[in-house]
Amino acid sequence: MSLIPGPNGSPAGTAPAAALAWRTVARGSALECVLATVLLFGVTTIVRWVAGPSPVSAAIPRIHQELLVIAAGVGVLLAVLILSPAGKASGGHINPAISLAMWRFGLFPGAAVVPYGVAQLAGSLLGTLAGRAVWGPALSRPPVSDAALQPGPGWSSGALFAGEAASMGIIVLLVGVFLAVPGLVPLVPWLVGLLIGAAIALLGTTTGGSVNPARQFGPAIVAGRPDFLWVYLLAPLVGAFVATAFRNALVRRRSGGQRTGGAGPDGAVRPRPRRPRPGASPAPPPDEGPRAGARRRNEFMDPAHGP
Repeated sequence: MSLIPGPNGSPAGTAPAAALAWRTVARGSALECVLATVLLFGVTTIVRWVAGPSPVSAAIPRIHQELLVIAAGVGVLLAVLILSPAGKASGGHINPAISLAMWRFGLFPGAAVVPYGVAQLAGSLLGTLAGRAVWGPALSRPPVSDAALQPGPGWSSGALFAGEAASMGIIVLLVGVFLAVPGLVPLVPWLVGLLIGAAIALLGTTTGGSVNPARQFGPAIVAGRPDFLWVYLLAPLVGAFVATAFRNALVRRRSGGQRTGGAGPDGAVRPRPRRPRPGASPAPPPDEGPRAGARRRNEFMDPAHGP
């Protein structure tokens, strides 16, 4: 299910969200499950060899240096998955908070948000189990602990919630800005990888730097460490929701305060046509000569024009 919307703001080649074919949702969800499985297998593998007992960890004695290596590996892996054929077909969200944000931006059908989220969490669990099956006890024992995250000493649930929500909010806001500029849209996969990597490197010793409910779900379940799991699941969603509301408000303000009718292919929120007041006389039709009629048909068919 591509994120490229059609002229009416819904995904190209699909019906509006209310009439979205469930087999299309199922296909996209299945691909998201596969992508999340690969991502979490990759995460557990990277953490096992960089933070667990290995020649790599022996050569990197400091935790902050280990986090830099993990951040680089996970960031590149995430960008590659988004750009993969499966990522292009499903949208490459691999994060329930991103699916929520894409819907709020008008680039993704709301009917697919929950199925995508469930598939991403399932893939998280499958990827973690695959990592344990391949790497054995070395993955389950400390300090790896199935790559399950924990906040730093002294961090309360409230502080962790604020940190995770703010981190996800910043990521979503920057992604929204890039989506609003056509020339920057191709850079979004690398932007996401860079931002997630930065979160791991900068926040790994404090909040854990999850910023993805699917990142923590599988490891926490497999490791039997449900402490703070509700925070890691809920906080990124709240941060994404607040960030999209802020970004959409900014776009509406730049468009002159008009109400919006969804986003166009470049991610920009389009003005919603004003409805005539009851009893008002309809505006006289414009010149419907051959050139005017052709011009209107072209504007409707051209995806560059919003609703």
